[in-house]
Amino acid sequence: MDRGLKSIPADLLGAAIMALAALLFTLTPLSALFLRVPIGLLMVLFVPGYVLIAALFPKREDLDGIERIALSFGLSIAVVPLIGLGLNYTPWGIRLLPVVISISAFTLLLAATAHWRRLSLPPEERFSLHLRQWADSLKEEIGREKDRGWVDRALTVILLLSIIASIAALVYVVVTPKEGEKFTEFYILGPGGKAYDYPTAVRAKENSTVIVGVVNHEYRLTNYTLQIEVNNTPPVDILLNESMPEERVEDESAGNITSMPGALDRNRSDLVLPVMEMDISLLHNETWERPVAYSLDEPGDRQKLQFLLYKEGNLTAPYRDLHLWVNVSEMD
Repeated sequence: MDRGLKSIPADLLGAAIMALAALLFTLTPLSALFLRVPIGLLMVLFVPGYVLIAALFPKREDLDGIERIALSFGLSIAVVPLIGLGLNYTPWGIRLLPVVISISAFTLLLAATAHWRRLSLPPEERFSLHLRQWADSLKEEIGREKDRGWVDRALTVILLLSIIASIAALVYVVVTPKEGEKFTEFYILGPGGKAYDYPTAVRAKENSTVIVGVVNHEYRLTNYTLQIEVNNTPPVDILLNESMPEERVEDESAGNITSMPGALDRNRSDLVLPVMEMDISLLHNETWERPVAYSLDEPGDRQKLQFLLYKEGNLTAPYRDLHLWVNVSEMD
């Protein structure tokens, strides 16, 4: 086993270890460690392109050190989006787990291909990574630039500066991420998890269920309070159109008594009944989505079932609100 590992080139073995580490730091509780960030960056920006270059150019004389580094960055930036594009047409979609597994599988497959291609060459022609020798050859390559024209030297300098600037910009973006718009997603779905088939015709005192979802994009830990209320007083337009007792108004100046059909019953007031209440605490980008069961006690048509979301204990006005119009019939 040890002899077999020693026969694998160090660069390809390192690429395989990085692919396995990406899986380890994604699929296990180790995902909470900070090492996940540098490993993820290497797996996105360098390693896939490096193993692809190693598979395409297995000979020592195919490419020099600077060209291998530059092409590794460039091909990684090209390959990873193509993998994501392919996943978009699969049932798994572009999600963290399928992306990590696909990139790791691509890296392992290309590393094995590169190893097989190197074994097919004579030992003296195979590319191998010896850091000290590679650094010396890199210095010699830079020194030979003096004997070339000014255009070649300028292109080499621009290439090196571009690589350094890209790495520095990437590190800056990762270390100091810019905060976007702060908001909270609040939605309700039917029992089947779709935005339709809501329970809008129910019987009194029988349980109904909807799926309530809250997604925190506030860039901090946020405490929410979810309240469900029902207003079983019909809206004003319903009251105006329904048949109401006539209200008699006496005109003293003319001595006549007139009637006003459809006048509102002044003794009838809004009746808002609490249904349930719960507290929710979410970290940034955390999602809370659960079925919520409730029952309505008072029969009546066109009752307004309100889902109110309050933030940080401020119960004066809801932060987000949704509602359904429901018809509640008598129990059998």
